[in-house]
Amino acid sequence: MSLRVTLAVAARVLAQLRRDPRTIALIVGVPCLLEALLKELFRGGPVFQHAGPPLLGLFPFVTMFLVTSITMLRERTSGTLERLMTMPLAKLDLLAGYGLAFALVAVVQAAVVSLLSFGLLGLHVEGARIVVVALAVANAVLGSALGLFVSAFAQTEFQAVQFMPAMVFPQILLCGLFVDREAMATWLRWISDALPLTYAYDALARTATGTYGSRFVVDVCVVGGCILVALALGAATLRRRTA
Repeated sequence: MSLRVTLAVAARVLAQLRRDPRTIALIVGVPCLLEALLKELFRGGPVFQHAGPPLLGLFPFVTMFLVTSITMLRERTSGTLERLMTMPLAKLDLLAGYGLAFALVAVVQAAVVSLLSFGLLGLHVEGARIVVVALAVANAVLGSALGLFVSAFAQTEFQAVQFMPAMVFPQILLCGLFVDREAMATWLRWISDALPLTYAYDALARTATGTYGSRFVVDVCVVGGCILVALALGAATLRRRTA
């Protein structure tokens, strides 16, 4: 891998995003809107304080998965990716560049959503707020890495969007947000144990209550490992061609 090539790829992706204000509005604005709606929906009740911190990290996961999968699909179908693969750069340079670009976008996204939630919306957590922000960034990067991977299996943008209910919604339903995992059927818990969003949610929930412990470390390591595995699988889907 080459740091110079990785940074060049990341700069190109960021330049593309800068020329697409609607995508930027989707990345930054949608999580803010959803947090505000959640606040208004449960005004005067404890639900917002209970679900707000985990959703602060889950919303970026969803939006970045969607944006990244569609962006990478466009690169594949337009021939841009094929032209890049004819150049002397490693597959991991390419994927790392995309990952770095979307990680920087995730930092901006998480910072804006956190400022809104902890400031104007009055969200409170027992743990450190910076940890919530860091976990939100990690979840956004996880969503980006999975989006890069699944883009290889879609031929149209409509197909890319269909991966949302196939890969994202089951993880949200089984992560423990709606039903405690201990109350789930055994076979559902087994599936939940294999889903990365389960560990992302658990880390956010523990930060919200200020109860970290060794399980928190496990959660963070699993999320980090899933990011690396998704990037490696994404690199495996790339095919180098010569002119």
